[in-house]
Amino acid sequence: MLWIKSLHIIFVMSWFAGLFYLPRIFVNLAEEGSSGVAVERLLKMARKLYRFMLILSAIALISGFVLYLGYGIGRGAGNGWMHAKLGLVFLVLGYQHACSSLLKKFEQGINKRSHVWYRYFNEVSVLIFIAIVCLVVVKPF
Repeated sequence: MLWIKSLHIIFVMSWFAGLFYLPRIFVNLAEEGSSGVAVERLLKMARKLYRFMLILSAIALISGFVLYLGYGIGRGAGNGWMHAKLGLVFLVLGYQHACSSLLKKFEQGINKRSHVWYRYFNEVSVLIFIAIVCLVVVKPF
């Protein structure tokens, strides 16, 4: 189980690295406008990163599910932290879906948001990551 736990940590970290960087590409896209060589390069980077993140997220979720089943965590008293963590994982999946939607808008040239909005949007994944790590390490409830 320790190998699976290691695999899970590695892929969660990698997935979040993508979630940290993709909105940063959106900041740059919003600053550039809707056309040009730089925009095409940034869109290509964003597409590739998003596809790679899908693979990373799938492995992270599968390994997490195996750990959940293997350790029996989440069942019984004293495991409220796990329920909170799983809620945050669903929130991360929603955030990833929002990134997909935003990427499609950039591809269609219909982005309506400013680079400042994307800077704030970029911080959401960091806050969720901090909350998840604190729940897993501290297990406050």
